[in-house]
Amino acid sequence: MPELGKYAVEVLSAYAASLALLAVLILLTLRRGRAARADLRRAEAEGNSDA
Repeated sequence: MPELGKYAVEVLSAYAASLALLAVLILLTLRRGRAARADLRRAEAEGNSDA
């Protein structure tokens, strides 16, 4: 591990915050994608029942 000197806490905190934000964004994206696929399936099923 590189020597971070007296700013080790700040640097590691910034890395941790960045990783946490990335994880939240990925989870939200996956959740929204899942919801969009479900809406699309529902819309397609409604469209097929009219025929």
